[in-house]
Amino acid sequence: MPPQSILRSQLLAAAVALGLSTGLSIPAALADQEPCIGNSAAVTGPAAFSGQAIKMGAEIAIEEINAAGGVLGKKLRLVQYDDAGAPPRGVDNTRRIALADKCIAVLGGFHSTVALAQVDPVHEIGIPYMGVWAANTKAIENGRDPNFMFRVSAKDKWVARFLVDEALKVSKTGKVAFFYENTGWGNGALPDVKAALAARGKELVAAETFNWNDQDMSPQVIRARDAGADVAIIWSLDREANQILRSMDKASWKPAIVGAWGISGNLGELAGPLANGVRVMQTYSFLTPQSEAGKKLLAAVEAKTGIKDPKDIKAPSGIANSYDAVYVLADAIKIAGSFDWKKVQQALYQVSRDGLVAPYKPAFDKADPERQDAILPQYYLLTVWHDGKLIPLKGSPYDK
Repeated sequence: MPPQSILRSQLLAAAVALGLSTGLSIPAALADQEPCIGNSAAVTGPAAFSGQAIKMGAEIAIEEINAAGGVLGKKLRLVQYDDAGAPPRGVDNTRRIALADKCIAVLGGFHSTVALAQVDPVHEIGIPYMGVWAANTKAIENGRDPNFMFRVSAKDKWVARFLVDEALKVSKTGKVAFFYENTGWGNGALPDVKAALAARGKELVAAETFNWNDQDMSPQVIRARDAGADVAIIWSLDREANQILRSMDKASWKPAIVGAWGISGNLGELAGPLANGVRVMQTYSFLTPQSEAGKKLLAAVEAKTGIKDPKDIKAPSGIANSYDAVYVLADAIKIAGSFDWKKVQQALYQVSRDGLVAPYKPAFDKADPERQDAILPQYYLLTVWHDGKLIPLKGSPYDK
């Protein structure tokens, strides 16, 4: 039996076991219960900060929505599961959120490997997925029609262009090296970075990969240095970026560095002064001038965490993206006049609102496969590590 047929059979069996009489077009919140939004994210492990940020942003949005009367006369609730960055756990959590909890939608987490694994079960079940962090291009641009994968976050195709533009700004030679993790996220970014450089009439002088938990990147670093690169684009998590920086230091090579937001968590703590000046793409910062909505969210974050200095808030993009995503979902439910998955999926294309991170007008465009992503690249933000804190590049000591 083909794998998709096996999965469909398993899902149907699970639906029957849960007492549902119909097939996979199961309306979320079918029973008389509080409608829920489920989240599968890493709340343990080295990327636990990401799941905690997503959870916080979603909870604050839900609290605000409920205080204003909820949606369709009902209050929302968040159902949180830990995937620890493991794709099989993300798949299991997706099924649990949809078939056991009967939630309206699945919020995605930090790891693109998990998001890619969720594409099949999301479409087999037919429940809307809303990514709020993982940026792999093909997780959302997956060729499905109808497509149930949406995202209020960055997209690697656009991030690659953003980072290539910045790399060429700071490069004196136009020679760019690329360091990327050997995962679905990193391998998926390689063609995006190559395409972005090709559009500028350039090509990589070095493309170096590595595995999670590799402790020494000296061979990769030396090859990139000897190729003449004076700027490096890094597509990794904080722990591996720390090893890259330490290997660069040992090799007496100090290129300019720009990175995707996998290095936005605790690189400053891990690498210390070596991280100073490392530029990182983000979608949001609490250190820029705040709108009224931003001030309100910041106050809520401070109340929940006890943090008084916005510089100490980890993963502001995860908080803000999930906050906006919940509001987009709430709008879609209101437009649909229903908690039914198919109706909500269709209504997402009709959502138009001023969000915290960006204006979503519209949030998504059914006619454009690229526009299953709500945050357009002109709203990306460049930040930089300085003395253990991630701050906006503009106005920083590195803003030259």
